[in-house]
Amino acid sequence: LALITDISEGLNKEKVRLKEREKEAREREARYSNGHLFTSLTVSSTTLCSSCNRSITAKEALSCPACNVTIHNRCRDSLASCAKMKQRQQKLTLSRNSSALQNVTMRNKTPLMKERPSSAIYPSDSLRQSLLGSRRVRSGLSLAKSVSTNNIAGMSEDSVGLRRILSQSTESLNFRSRTLSLESLTDDGEWWWSPLLEELQEEGSCVQADSWSLVVEPNFLQTLHKDLIKKQDVIYELIQTEFHHVRTLRIMEGVYRRGMLEEVMMEAAVVHTIFPCLDPLLEWHSNFLSELLNRRREGLVEGSANNFTVRSIGDLLLRQFSGQCADDMKKLYSEFCSRHPKAVKLYKEVLTRDRKLQPFIRRACRGPLLRRHGVQECILLVTQRITKYPVIIQRILDNTKGSEEEAQALRQALLLLKELISSVDQEVLELDRTRRLQEIQARLDPRAQADVRGGGVFRGGELLRRRLLYEGALLWKVQGSRMKDVQVLLMSDILVFLQEKDQKFTFASLDKSPVVSLNNLIVRDIANQERGMYLISASTPPEMYELHASSKDGRRTWMSRIQQTALSCPSRDEFPLIETEDKALLRRLKADIQQKDREVLELLQERVTLFSDLVELTSSSSSSSCRNLFRADTPHAPQAEPLLTSSITEDSAPLSTAGVAPGPRLTRSMSRDTGLDASGEALLLRRQVELLQEEVTRLRRRGEEPTKEGAEPGSKKRSNGEISHVNKGEQVGQVSLK
Repeated sequence: LALITDISEGLNKEKVRLKEREKEAREREARYSNGHLFTSLTVSSTTLCSSCNRSITAKEALSCPACNVTIHNRCRDSLASCAKMKQRQQKLTLSRNSSALQNVTMRNKTPLMKERPSSAIYPSDSLRQSLLGSRRVRSGLSLAKSVSTNNIAGMSEDSVGLRRILSQSTESLNFRSRTLSLESLTDDGEWWWSPLLEELQEEGSCVQADSWSLVVEPNFLQTLHKDLIKKQDVIYELIQTEFHHVRTLRIMEGVYRRGMLEEVMMEAAVVHTIFPCLDPLLEWHSNFLSELLNRRREGLVEGSANNFTVRSIGDLLLRQFSGQCADDMKKLYSEFCSRHPKAVKLYKEVLTRDRKLQPFIRRACRGPLLRRHGVQECILLVTQRITKYPVIIQRILDNTKGSEEEAQALRQALLLLKELISSVDQEVLELDRTRRLQEIQARLDPRAQADVRGGGVFRGGELLRRRLLYEGALLWKVQGSRMKDVQVLLMSDILVFLQEKDQKFTFASLDKSPVVSLNNLIVRDIANQERGMYLISASTPPEMYELHASSKDGRRTWMSRIQQTALSCPSRDEFPLIETEDKALLRRLKADIQQKDREVLELLQERVTLFSDLVELTSSSSSSSCRNLFRADTPHAPQAEPLLTSSITEDSAPLSTAGVAPGPRLTRSMSRDTGLDASGEALLLRRQVELLQEEVTRLRRRGEEPTKEGAEPGSKKRSNGEISHVNKGEQVGQVSLK
């Protein structure tokens, strides 16, 4: 009896322990989401959600201690499955099964007890859902939640129950494997950009090798000189890197921009800001790559598909980096590089708040090629491409031996390219300064104003009339040996001192005017002070400003820039310190007129080109028609007989009776039959081309003449005269066309 009592107490304790474990397991599974064990957590405002990359508030933060992810409460279903929790769940399942097996074995060993049916717990639907993650894939196979163990308790061999448990676990694992296979097929299958990637891969097969020496056959390589081999390696590198750059542009255009417009449905203006001037850039580099590949095909050895040598490339590079191609390249890269910071910043903002863009980017970047070419990486690669050309061209020049003409073309192309890069850098710098000046003016207090010497009030709108040349922080020493932090703006004709307060700029309200004219400004360093300098203005009475930089080099930089700007500062007659409303309106009108003149000049240049082509075509057709009339071997010869007969009749007849009436008829017939209308139209077209060329020359000269602010009536009168002259030229063109 004592033994039976001990066994009963042990069984009761085991039952209680199993119930507690099952209860804890149910509570855990209730908190599971895709296998994660989430708990509430207090986080800071800077913590980002691992699913949507947005900031998390303290009320909705959940954290999984297994994989250390923190997400919103609403994002728990969209998170991927927890790998560590899967292992724990499998261990938990095995422990339950082993406990059930021990229970079965104990009942077999205690026949005195009343047998009651019990159940061994197998993987349930909740566990299966945690294994499957966030996928909505549901199989038609359903596993039993419980299996009766009455028969198991009566069996003599315990291995049968163990095999059944293991088979059930194996079936669950197979179900998981099938789900993972389906998930992999869905994720890595064909997408709408797959044909583009396949096309790029096929086109890049000709530049897959690391160098030209690995492309050609060894026997062919042995017949070439060492310098020529090095040159061909560098030319091959130029072709290879140019193809990679075109591939980057096509990925930006065919994957990211198209996906943002068609799949994510983003606004076209936002996408254009992220990818500025993408189409003309792609066209420019595609044409360049096409020229390089043509040179490669021209250098192929007869009877071979791999052996080639590019003997001459200097003329191609010289043509590509000069003339209209260079102007287009300068314009495109100036715009793209200047918009680079804004494009990256906007992309990050949109990626954070747009839920449709996030899965698209994640899905696109799964491939090996797009993983290395994200949006930010592509934008950076485009900005860096223009700086790679000088290094490659210099290496080609260094390995060019025995051809002075080729070397001269390469040197000239390299010089033009360096000037082009310098111009692009200057354009980008000017655009950055203009953007920075607009930011400062936007942060300036609308009520801020400053009194200037000579009378007048300087307001924030006056800043936009000028160019920002340099900016920095200095210390301004005022009365009583106090030092005030000021933000100094070096403009094209003035120095402006600003102070920052509550994220706003105001004009420095100290003992002197915060606006200093650069006309006749004197700059001196302070003796025995490495960082101090004096600014002495030429106002009446003169004023002296004592400024201190943060270092000796900083003072030297400020003094040099102020002195250089003061030397080129315009006079107050040409550029007044404060502009009245009438003068501002007049300046805007002049700027609009100049812009319209530039547009008219471009249209006239196009018109001259079209009319020149028309004159050439008309002249050739007219001359050929006249000659064909009087040739015996042409089909137009029969038309010449009546014309000659009429001419002989007119010459033989008396002048008093034959000159008037037949003349116009003959002229009309000649015009109609021999094409004199065409030749006359050709003369009119030539005259119109001459007038258009004169108009283009006049507009060019007008654009080169310096405009002065002081001559308002004269300039207005001249503008009216020029407009009337243009109208007159247009009337002449209309008459000639009629």
